[in-house]
Amino acid sequence: MATAKSASNKKATETKAKKPAAKTASKAEKTPKPAKSAPVKSEKKAPAKAEKVEAAKPAAPAPASSKAAAKVSHAVEEKLRALYSLQVIDSSIDKIRTVRGELPLEVRDLEDDIEGLETRVNNYTDELKELETQISEKKQAIKDSKELIKKYSEQQKNVRNNREFESLNKEVEFQNLEIQLSEKRIKEFEVLIEQKKQMIDEADGRLNERRSDFDHKKKELDDIIKETQKEEEELGRKSKKAEAVIEERLLTAYKRIRENARNGLAVVSIEREACGGCFNQIPPQRQLDIRTRKKIIVCEHCGRILVDSDLAAEIS
Repeated sequence: MATAKSASNKKATETKAKKPAAKTASKAEKTPKPAKSAPVKSEKKAPAKAEKVEAAKPAAPAPASSKAAAKVSHAVEEKLRALYSLQVIDSSIDKIRTVRGELPLEVRDLEDDIEGLETRVNNYTDELKELETQISEKKQAIKDSKELIKKYSEQQKNVRNNREFESLNKEVEFQNLEIQLSEKRIKEFEVLIEQKKQMIDEADGRLNERRSDFDHKKKELDDIIKETQKEEEELGRKSKKAEAVIEERLLTAYKRIRENARNGLAVVSIEREACGGCFNQIPPQRQLDIRTRKKIIVCEHCGRILVDSDLAAEIS
């Protein structure tokens, strides 16, 4: 009995000892769970940070756009420089031509006058010759009429009746009238000849004056051209070279403005806050836009292309 009880107590003790161990084991199994979840949480957070970093990356192109804007601004400035350089060259050519003044036009007008007077003198001379020819013809007609009168007078001596005599007499009278008419025409032609000669003399006098003026003006013009020809040719080559670097659209606009401008200025600088071409005031904001050289700006009043005074000073 005692042995059975002790065995029973021993078994109960072992059972009690096992239960705490089982509880401890279950606790031990439950405890590692937070440790396992911790790495999982850290793995999930890492990609989130990466996404934030990647989301921030698209902001990087901002410097590229500013570079593009700077490139465009530089391109516009180069266009403005090219246009103003061309204007400076063309203005120098204009000054050389101004030195000649109206001489080329005067020489051309004198050439036209000389040509006109020469044509007039030639026409008068031809008319004079025609009048002289007509006088010769009338004189010949008078001679022929006299011959006929002589012939008819001889025939009157041999007539048989009055009817033949009267017929011949009428022929004689007719020839006498022809002589009178021819003499009258000769006198008229002689008057016209005198008038034509006088007109030819006057035209010749004016022609000689024009030729003298032409020789003087032409010599003066040739001297000026000789002095400035080399410079003008050099400027002409520079102008062609400057035109070659300007795009066709801008060059066409430049030439159109130059043709319409009274002083040949298509590109002007700002002078005392005003347009250097028409001298109208330019608003401050517009002046600021011109100084930035980011776009080509024209005067609101005259349509000329505007550049800032600093750029103009650099090129001039």
